[in-house]
Amino acid sequence: MTPQDRYAKKYKKQYSLPCFTTTEQDIIDKLESVPNKAGYIKRLIRADIEASKTK
Repeated sequence: MTPQDRYAKKYKKQYSLPCFTTTEQDIIDKLESVPNKAGYIKRLIRADIEASKTK
């Protein structure tokens, strides 16, 4: 096991997002259009966190 693998095992969390092409094609299309899917999703979540703090 490489040092990178050990670090990832200790600190990394990974989530899966299933999307159905019949009902969620708009989400699929948007994610396919951005070059950095993880960065885009993280940015949306952080914006939501900030918005909820101001309420």
